[in-house]
Amino acid sequence: MKRKVLIVEPSEVIVEGLKSTLHHADLRILDTETQVDELSERLDLLKPDILIINPTLYDNVTELRNGRNVAVVALVYQYVKQSRLRHFDAVIDIRDSRASILQAVLGLSAKTGAGDNALSNHELTRRETAVLVEVAKGLSNKEIASRLNVSVFTVTTHRKNIVRKTGIKSVAGLTVYALLNNLIDEDVVI
Repeated sequence: MKRKVLIVEPSEVIVEGLKSTLHHADLRILDTETQVDELSERLDLLKPDILIINPTLYDNVTELRNGRNVAVVALVYQYVKQSRLRHFDAVIDIRDSRASILQAVLGLSAKTGAGDNALSNHELTRRETAVLVEVAKGLSNKEIASRLNVSVFTVTTHRKNIVRKTGIKSVAGLTVYALLNNLIDEDVVI
């Protein structure tokens, strides 16, 4: 099932670039907004799974979620205080690679669905969760093996299972997944 994406950004050039970047079989761009006027009504009407918004336009993420099952992503291309960004589910920068942006958005889209297709951290075993936490901290397979007192081969197997279960391949995407599932605090991430 395709996840629905709503983009709120005043720059047409950035919107078109983001649309091109997000062209993926699992995503469908619903609409684009240039202003936040009547954004609440648009969210209720369109019911997006993911809202990508310029945080300089609107940063009250709690109000945007208000009873909605929507992941809210900050789209940045200029300096924004970290305190404004911490309430967003993810932050993408227009300078990020296409793969990195897609991974961040697809990682969120896997979490947002309300049906049986939604993924959650309970699908991971305790050991896979422990490996995921160490991966999110930036440790190598060898360091994880040493810390968890298992072989490197075992760590590699757990990582393959994590990728298979979550559908997330990059370390950045797995880190976002760990953050969203409250497996780690954001100050732990390097």
